[in-house]
Amino acid sequence: MRQRSLSIVTLLLIWAAVPLCAGEPKTLLLVGQSPDNHPPQTHEYMPGMKRLAELLEPRDDVNVRIVNGDEPWAEGPAALAEVDGAVFFVSEGARWCLADPRRYDALARLAARGGGLAVLHWGMGTRSAEPIAPFVKLFGGCHGGPDRKYKVVDTELRVVDPMHPATAGLSDFRARDEYYYRLKFAAPSDAIRPLLKATIDGQPETVAWAYERPDGGRSFGFSGLHFHDNWERPEYRALVSQGALWTVGLPAD
Repeated sequence: MRQRSLSIVTLLLIWAAVPLCAGEPKTLLLVGQSPDNHPPQTHEYMPGMKRLAELLEPRDDVNVRIVNGDEPWAEGPAALAEVDGAVFFVSEGARWCLADPRRYDALARLAARGGGLAVLHWGMGTRSAEPIAPFVKLFGGCHGGPDRKYKVVDTELRVVDPMHPATAGLSDFRARDEYYYRLKFAAPSDAIRPLLKATIDGQPETVAWAYERPDGGRSFGFSGLHFHDNWERPEYRALVSQGALWTVGLPAD
């Protein structure tokens, strides 16, 4: 009996030593594209995704895969079916998401099973208004339509939700970037949690947000990163990597 008791105690000690986060790593698909018609060092989609992959590489609870989403991206729906979340840094992304019905269907299925969705800069954009509503349904926010606003500014950025995991460790800072602002957001308005606001033309404008979708999944967006050099900013690196991790239910550290 005493030997059996010792065996039970040993098993309990082993179980207690197993990290609570043990389990299969989450999978994140990082989708970039080839350069568009912007000048070098702007809209650097694939280099940006490589930078994000480097930031996440030390983690053992997430696996990342970088893919080029240039059209026709025929393998896209199958790739999206195999992951826990995806980050999109692409050209006119709201239009791109709807360019192929199979692509949007795959995104909707990923969202329906609680998958994470994150979007950066022009990846949330559309020149026409038609893609706005379906894009917002999944991502929570969109820089879209003929009335969209954007401006290169050197400005103060305020962390408006310091308790959110995406902004863990961040303090207010100053940066120069092209920010999209007065974005179209999901309704009701309290469904969106502004994370970062930039002062543009004297007004505080939301440039990063978190969205807990009705389907139970999470979406994150940041409208900066026009300039590739801003990946060197520790605040940007923390915000984007932590935001992406939050969408798939992982802690900042």
